[in-house]
Amino acid sequence: MSEYLKFAHELADASGKVIRKYFRSKMTVEDKADDSPVTVADRLTETVLRELITAKYPEHDILGEEHGFQPTGSRWKWVLDPIDGTRSFIAGMPIFGTLISLLENDVPQFGIIDMPILNERWVGQKQKDCLYYSSQSGEKPISCTVSKQKKIEKAILYSADPAMFNNEQKPFFDKIAAQAKLVRFGGDCYSYGLLASGFIDLVVEADLKNYDVMALIPVVEAAGGVISDWNGNNSFDEKWDGCLVAAASPELHKQALRLLQTI
Repeated sequence: MSEYLKFAHELADASGKVIRKYFRSKMTVEDKADDSPVTVADRLTETVLRELITAKYPEHDILGEEHGFQPTGSRWKWVLDPIDGTRSFIAGMPIFGTLISLLENDVPQFGIIDMPILNERWVGQKQKDCLYYSSQSGEKPISCTVSKQKKIEKAILYSADPAMFNNEQKPFFDKIAAQAKLVRFGGDCYSYGLLASGFIDLVVEADLKNYDVMALIPVVEAAGGVISDWNGNNSFDEKWDGCLVAAASPELHKQALRLLQTI
């Protein structure tokens, strides 16, 4: 696993080099079939990552947001989101990131949240510590942990966008938001890194895809947090409805689930 993780760091470094060339530059923005935006930076970044993985581990599966699933029948699968937060990237906001994870038999073994403009990186490995890397720390990893906040009335709650909730989901989110101490929007994958570092206590989201979440699971769990769908399940298989809740403690997670399941 150390060999795979070292390679994943190299992937994150490579993605950052591509993304920084396009950040705050003029480029064409296209709309995909689901009306989400995409740029040449999204597609090129994933292409570079896929080429590196295929050259190093040609027998491994690859799943990415922009170029789909490349199956080989391997028990190993790389899951990529080249730019998580494309809308922020387009707007010149630096709070987007690259998500890289490696799954064994569909179970995430590690995940990376890389913030290429902020020069911050979280790495979570199954049954090990969550490590935080920053240019300010000289790239020396710092072990990070969640806040362990247990009470929702004292919790800082984040969500990427209120528009991500449909008409059925919005009342449930509003119920949680009404009880939280502080509610903010934005952040995309950055919110989960901040949760792992103890600055955010709760993240509630919807309308997510498999490549949005696989890297987040080991980061949150390695930092001591809890992550699941709104029903408390953490398989995130083909039956998953795209809803997610991440919390800084089991107690806070249970409170959130109760509110997300009752009106």
